Amino acid sequence: MLTLAHFLTLGAILFALSVIGIFMNRKNLIVLLMAIELMLLAVNMNFIAFSHYLGDAAGQIFVFFILTVAAAESAIGLAILVVLFRNLNTVEVEELDELKG
Repeated sequence: MLTLAHFLTLGAILFALSVIGIFMNRKNLIVLLMAIELMLLAVNMNFIAFSHYLGDAAGQIFVFFILTVAAAESAIGLAILVVLFRNLNTVEVEELDELKG
């Protein structure tokens, strides 16, 4: 039987992996975006676990809003990535300062 502690532990492990991914890789923009998405999914899993164990649907509804914002963030991040690659032929974060206006 899976308890709330199991889901919270898995969410904490996923969140910690995403934080490690952000701090270990500061060069590649694609990996940074994937780590941020993993972080959001770990938080969403905690919301769903609490919602299930408390018998309240508010956490699950909140997850839909978070997923909507995450999809918009991914679309904008990938658009910035395409512009960066077209202008500089690289996807390294260190080259982002050249796009300043």
